[in-house]
Amino acid sequence: MSFLRRRKVPKTQNLGPQEIEGEGEHGDMKTKPRPKLKEPKRWSCVDSCCWSIGCICSIWWFLLFLYNAMPASFPQYVTEAITGPLPDPPGLKLRKEGLTAKHPVVFVPGIVTGGLELWEGQQCAEGLFRKRLWGGTFGELYKRPLCWVEHLSLDNETGLDPSGIRVRPVSGLVAADYFAPGYFVWAVLIANLARIGYEEKTMYMAAYDWRLSFQNTEVRDQTLSRIKSNIELMVATNGGRKVVVIPHSMGVLYFLHFMKWVEAPAPMGGGGGSDWCARHIKAVMNIGAPFLGVPKAVAGLFSIEVKDIAIARAFAPGVLDKDVFSLQTLQHMMRMTRTWDSTMSMIPKGGDTIWGGLDWSPEGDFDCCARKLKNNDAQTADQSGKGSLGSTKRVNYGRIISFGKEVADIHSSKIERVDFRGAIKGDNLINTTKCDVWTEYHEMGIEGVKAVADYKVYTAGSILDLLNFVAPKLMARGDAHFSHGIAENLDDPKYEHYKYWSNPLETKLPNAPDMEIYTMYGVGIPTERAYVYKLTPAAECYIPFQIDTSAEGGSEDSCLKGGVFSVDGDETVPVLSAGFMCAKGWRGTTRFNPSGIRTYIREYDHAPPANFLEGRGTQSGAHVAIMGNFALIEDIIRVAAGATGEDLGGDRVYSDIFKWSEKINLQL
Repeated sequence: MSFLRRRKVPKTQNLGPQEIEGEGEHGDMKTKPRPKLKEPKRWSCVDSCCWSIGCICSIWWFLLFLYNAMPASFPQYVTEAITGPLPDPPGLKLRKEGLTAKHPVVFVPGIVTGGLELWEGQQCAEGLFRKRLWGGTFGELYKRPLCWVEHLSLDNETGLDPSGIRVRPVSGLVAADYFAPGYFVWAVLIANLARIGYEEKTMYMAAYDWRLSFQNTEVRDQTLSRIKSNIELMVATNGGRKVVVIPHSMGVLYFLHFMKWVEAPAPMGGGGGSDWCARHIKAVMNIGAPFLGVPKAVAGLFSIEVKDIAIARAFAPGVLDKDVFSLQTLQHMMRMTRTWDSTMSMIPKGGDTIWGGLDWSPEGDFDCCARKLKNNDAQTADQSGKGSLGSTKRVNYGRIISFGKEVADIHSSKIERVDFRGAIKGDNLINTTKCDVWTEYHEMGIEGVKAVADYKVYTAGSILDLLNFVAPKLMARGDAHFSHGIAENLDDPKYEHYKYWSNPLETKLPNAPDMEIYTMYGVGIPTERAYVYKLTPAAECYIPFQIDTSAEGGSEDSCLKGGVFSVDGDETVPVLSAGFMCAKGWRGTTRFNPSGIRTYIREYDHAPPANFLEGRGTQSGAHVAIMGNFALIEDIIRVAAGATGEDLGGDRVYSDIFKWSEKINLQL
């Protein structure tokens, strides 16, 4: 299958020393030498930088492609000859049981999984009209990386389009069926729904520009209005049957925002009336829901790191920072992602009440001893949710950021801290004239960096202050669109503002007692929960903070590995964030769920693929790979075909979510 099209390259483009003519039947590339063209002036000083970023990204995506695409190239009879008979896909299995399409389904993709295409750009993007800049083969990232970064960045003041650039979401099911060739997102679920009779008129991908704040998707693109109209049309053309909505990842928060927007009066809201959700939605089946945020978002905004990037920086010091190829890859990524206001929605919500303080956290007694992963015969779930915990050292998960391993371990009374709030930011860190890209760290100065480190430890209650100190432009925009607290009085008129709508702790569910809400997520995978940081040695254009990968727990069973404290989850979202609202916050009739909408927890215990022929497996609990989990797909199809949560058997729990939820003292 060919992923590249033959096209004429405009003379103004310099794609490198060779010009791609096309791709042969077996993927062999035909190339011809071309004379070296002079780059536009503004790019000439970073020629080596462009090729270096492209090289790194090419290697990464090539490995990702091999891992995910190779199994798909094997015919089923070859796979079965090696592994034995494969189980029927859920759609085929349920069709044999007589299930057919009933309720229309709406998919709401998460952050980064939806495609984005170019509608207007600068000269460096000539020839890319309506070509994907995000998703697909990522070809333009390899060829012209700085141009790619420029076009995927938003305006740092408004959070909207920069002058002369328009990048828009791809529409239709193809917007998020595959993230990249061979790397499915929604494709497996769509194919299985099709087996029981679903087609494009009964399936709708609610694609949106995931970089924007949620309300700005309506301001710029009228996306929320389009979702409202499409759902109304689907209900009207399917005999009045309500829709089943299936959000994934950040799409969960986006749809929470939508449910408040659609019922709120115009002009701030959609004017659908207080019973719109009750009239149009049968169930919301949330997959990998970061209801209360994710610690990963903090590390990403603070130092553009997560565990894997931190390991790469330790393995090859300088490569991602600047030295080897005279590039500043991480700085470019930080500059770009800090213009994406949607990332603010993922910052942990609820402060120390939810995530824990200096000396306690709900999951503090979690046993990090390596589990024996189940094989293809699923073990029986513990319906009580009590799980099994061994005797283990308590972990201070409430300390989301600690400067130094000792600070992460000792009692808070022994930590000497100097408050950073109000600290005067000093002179520039170092000579920035050689920097390829500006970041807000350039303005902090040595004194500002020292003040951050001297505070020693940050909990969810102080993370917002930290981010306001190190990323003031992002936070100034984000504070107008998102909130991360706990409402004292939900009847206070201030909570009618859209900035609160995506925080389940500061808003009420709709008045829709017949609706159902599910949280469906993987468990059994170490998931980032807290970090040990260190100061980075001073250098030109550097990011002054990084995860200390030398920080280890000292034993095989330790929760601390490579500077990252892990807890149970789906590799991205901790169980606490995905499960708490359905376990306690919304369970029964509460101030957050005044109409008593029924909530269900469906956990999927992670089992890795038995061999490489299974690709990402059919029992994965990983954050994205769970979209191919047969048990999850079967649950969704049954509900779409008319079943209720009780028909599915109610809760299915493997983790300690109920135990941890009871430790949280939240007024209900």
